[in-house]
Amino acid sequence: MDEMTGQVDGRLVRAKEWTELATFGGDSSRLEEAERELDTLAADVALARGRILHARFLSRRFGPQAEPDPVGDPRELELFEEALRLFERVGDRRGQGDALFQVGIFHQVVLGDGDTGVPFFVRSAEAASEAGDQMTVSYALRHLGFAELEAGRLEAAWDQFAESTRLRREAGFWPGVAANLVGMAEIAAAKGDRDEALRLIAEAMELARGCDAANVVAMAEQAKAELGAG
Repeated sequence: MDEMTGQVDGRLVRAKEWTELATFGGDSSRLEEAERELDTLAADVALARGRILHARFLSRRFGPQAEPDPVGDPRELELFEEALRLFERVGDRRGQGDALFQVGIFHQVVLGDGDTGVPFFVRSAEAASEAGDQMTVSYALRHLGFAELEAGRLEAAWDQFAESTRLRREAGFWPGVAANLVGMAEIAAAKGDRDEALRLIAEAMELARGCDAANVVAMAEQAKAELGAG
């Protein structure tokens, strides 16, 4: 394999080999498999492109030069929906869980429509759990927690965040744990437990600083300031 071929996704290499086998050797038995692999590749690319657009939106909303009311790029949703369609076609439950979550995020975070996002998070958690993708489950639970918090269901919100945090601790995903602790501090504050909120913020800041999660540190500092302890 030459240097250029070595940089090509293996699914593309196999598709080329199998189409040549069909064209010149008369063996078309691998063409359907080639199509499935290319569908998965296309879904992966669509997800990645959608995430780039979402990261740009978050930068405009929360970054150093944040805009007061940034507008999302509609292509983001189109890419996530295309990824979901392709993952469903090939029966990839892990991919479905990821794509469902991203669709939900667009509705909840970009459009501010949590009610529309919730069913996608529920389906995401189900698909990801079936596939053993506990990280995506943790993301879906986190954002279900935000939906519960927005609806004023504080105990339900706490439970969602607590389970998400447990999964993240098990995985050693410390920036994600820290981010969740900031969310749990907000819930504690809403319950009137200022001391618990401050304890959670302190833990979040320690974890975030330990893994260079500057954005989470900023979130924690803002939460602390809102409690009058900045």
